[in-house]
Amino acid sequence: MTDEEVLAEFRAAEALLDGHFILSSGLRSPTYLQCARVLMDPKRAARLCAELASRFTPAVHAGVSAVVSPAMGGVIVGYEMARALGVDAMFVERPTGTFELRRGFSLEPGQKVLMMEDVVTTGLSSREAIKAIEEAGGRVIAAGCLVDRSNGTADVGVPLTALLTLDVPTYAPDELPEELAAIPAIKPGSRAKAA
Repeated sequence: MTDEEVLAEFRAAEALLDGHFILSSGLRSPTYLQCARVLMDPKRAARLCAELASRFTPAVHAGVSAVVSPAMGGVIVGYEMARALGVDAMFVERPTGTFELRRGFSLEPGQKVLMMEDVVTTGLSSREAIKAIEEAGGRVIAAGCLVDRSNGTADVGVPLTALLTLDVPTYAPDELPEELAAIPAIKPGSRAKAA
């Protein structure tokens, strides 16, 4: 799939939004990719994850025995990636503010893991998820995401493979361009409501 074909999937799902958005990182952006909408069609989710799976190195295909994703946004994409790779799917969640494996999920010491996200912007939640996976005994050898909003600059601590890499501008709340500041901000993701 080309970048345009991937973007067409987002457009078809009405998942490519324009406005003034508050990202999970706290940064602001005029563009938001609502992966929940693009993943609500199981056939589309499977197609996108199969394409991304084809981009991982042979070492990832041969070595990974589990995919672990951060809840909430990464659960569906993590599951579909695990299906594409033929391995187990698990997720970490933040019951007290810090990611951890729960619900009976466990990793063997040194078990090789792929950490899977829906969207990466700064890489912070990916690094937090990777830390939790490693504290649970896993060894994250690679990461994947549907969309890398950082245009390849986010450092998640392991090699990151994205289905789509975009250069989407982000701004600190006190450094908004005039045209963005004039639009009410909304927080469309899975954490905290609009501000």
